[in-house]
Amino acid sequence: MKVFGWWLAFVLALYVVQSSLLPLIGFRGVSADLMLLLVVSYSFQRGPRHGILMGFLAGLLQDLATGTFFGVNAFVKMGIGYACGSFSRRLFKEQVVLPMAAVVAATAVHYLAVTVFMLLLGYRADFLAQGRQLLLPMMAYNLVFALPVNWCVHQMYERLSAKKRN
Repeated sequence: MKVFGWWLAFVLALYVVQSSLLPLIGFRGVSADLMLLLVVSYSFQRGPRHGILMGFLAGLLQDLATGTFFGVNAFVKMGIGYACGSFSRRLFKEQVVLPMAAVVAATAVHYLAVTVFMLLLGYRADFLAQGRQLLLPMMAYNLVFALPVNWCVHQMYERLSAKKRN
C-alpha cells in the first residue's frame, strides 16, 4: 500500500505542475501533457497491465479536473498505456530513444483519438489547421519534458522496487 501512496503522490505532483506551472510557459495555450508522458514512461517500466491502470488513473484525473468530455482522456490513455506497455519486455529500461519516439507517437495518437471523438460528437472544425497549431507545439513540449519525466519515473520505480525487496 505504501508503494501505491508514493505513486499517487507522484501523479498528483505531476498534475499540479502540469496545471499550474506549465501554462505559464505555454505557446498559444498549448503546453506539455505530463500525464501522457507519465503513462508512456510507466508503461515501459511496468508492462501493459500496469500501463492500462496508470492510463486510466491519469486520464480520469485529467477528465475530472478539466471538465472536458468525461472518459475520453481515460479511454485514450488506457490504450496508449497498453500499447507502450506491450513493448516493455522488448527494450532495455535505461534506453532513451524508444521512449522519446513513443512520446511523439503517443502525442499524435492522443490528438487523433480526441479529434475522432469530437467528430463523432458532431463538432465541426478544420482539424488539419488545428493540428499545425496544437499538435506540433505539443509534440515539441512533450519531447522537451519526456526525458525528465522518464528519468523520474525510472528512479522512482528503482527506489520503490529496492524498498520492496528489503
